[in-house]
Amino acid sequence: MSKIDKKDRFYYDSNFLGSSSGRSLRILSEYYGPLQRLERNNISETIVFFGSARTLSKKEAEDNLKKYSKQKNTQQIARLKMDLKMSRYYEDARSLAKQFTIWSKNLKDKKHRYIICSGGGAGIMEAANRGASEADGINVGLTISLPFELSDNKWISDDLNMKFHYFFMRKFWFLYLAKGLIVWPGGFGTLDELMELLTLIQTQKIKKRLPIVLYGKEFWENVVNWNYLVDAGTISPEDLDLFYISDDVQDTFDYVTNFIDSNKLKGPNF
Repeated sequence: MSKIDKKDRFYYDSNFLGSSSGRSLRILSEYYGPLQRLERNNISETIVFFGSARTLSKKEAEDNLKKYSKQKNTQQIARLKMDLKMSRYYEDARSLAKQFTIWSKNLKDKKHRYIICSGGGAGIMEAANRGASEADGINVGLTISLPFELSDNKWISDDLNMKFHYFFMRKFWFLYLAKGLIVWPGGFGTLDELMELLTLIQTQKIKKRLPIVLYGKEFWENVVNWNYLVDAGTISPEDLDLFYISDDVQDTFDYVTNFIDSNKLKGPNF
């Protein structure tokens, strides 16, 4: 019998797998690959943090402002001062992720439940993974290949840094095991993730109600005029009950954990 040559097999042919004909296989790999990783690490549920990759830690923001404070560029100084103001969200995300992780570790269950999950990049995502790591807990980073942005951070647990090519497959894994979602100040990506999430719940494509917190009252009330959407008739008054706005770490923690306890959330969400 002749020796099998991998070059003769299409599933070893990188040119084929990277072609348009191999697209369905690439999509399937971004389903079964993460599924295998999550099962291997015994993860059954997650708490997801969405937010900007541009948000700096307080120390980094303070260092930048100190470094450039003597410059006369008023626009740059204003930008650095805003970075420092926004850094509170990094520190709050870090603190909240740590608190959720400590709570999760104290649950009596064989599976890893309510594990912190982020997009795995910088900013709020880094803060989430960092807080969980600082509580000695495992955490998940669903990273994505981008041409201009850090795709992963050093705080993601070993074997749980999963890099995606397709945004829609990454979004699927954000929501499939989620039992709570905290949406922090962010840009286009964060708004996209939030609006798709609310759409899926509103249209009952996600069958279970989930605790969704929009963190940062000043930010969210300036970015989206929710009441005007009701007044304009584009959403219903009860749609405002799909989420909760908070400005405090303990309040957010209590809201999410009480929601989970009251609704006995189990199983996947689709």
